[in-house]
Amino acid sequence: MTDFLIATNNAHKVEEFKRILLPLGINVISAKEAGVDLGDVVEDGTTFAENAKIKALSAFRKSGLPSVADDSGLCVDALSGDPGIYSARFGGEDIPQTERNLLLLQKIRESGSDTRTARFVSSICLVFSEEDIIAVEGICEGSIADKPMGEGGFGYDPLFIYEDGRCFGEITGDEKDSVSHRGRSLRALRDELLKRKDVL
Repeated sequence: MTDFLIATNNAHKVEEFKRILLPLGINVISAKEAGVDLGDVVEDGTTFAENAKIKALSAFRKSGLPSVADDSGLCVDALSGDPGIYSARFGGEDIPQTERNLLLLQKIRESGSDTRTARFVSSICLVFSEEDIIAVEGICEGSIADKPMGEGGFGYDPLFIYEDGRCFGEITGDEKDSVSHRGRSLRALRDELLKRKDVL
């Protein structure tokens, strides 16, 4: 079984990666499991794709293992695409996600816009070597609810309504994988890996 190091400390992301990649015979391991200190990586890219590559390259250089990173976030049309690449830091580094979600709703109200459309974006970068890099992206279109709904998911999931009218916070992990931005980017990654006889 092939081991991929995932460059994140987010346990939810690790689980989503495992659900999609394990059936391919790919074992996703965390930095802690690999005994690797990822340290603080400066994510100074201007796009999700750039930041995913920065994180994956840093993890590869520190571990020597094939390393995969995701950079993802919520882009709200009423806020001109914000919080975007700053989704995880929106409102400050250390505020609870519940407060961050309420701040997002407040900012939409303050914008004066009636537009509720938004999208989740997930860019994934997989680094086998400095010269051998795979980059994919997944997008899920939806809208922002008037208030948080559901107890599931994480991040902005309780606010994001997708096409069947439910919030990500109201659905199971498997249901989310089938429609979410990260589910789509991971399936795109899976499709790229299936072309690689040297990997699988």
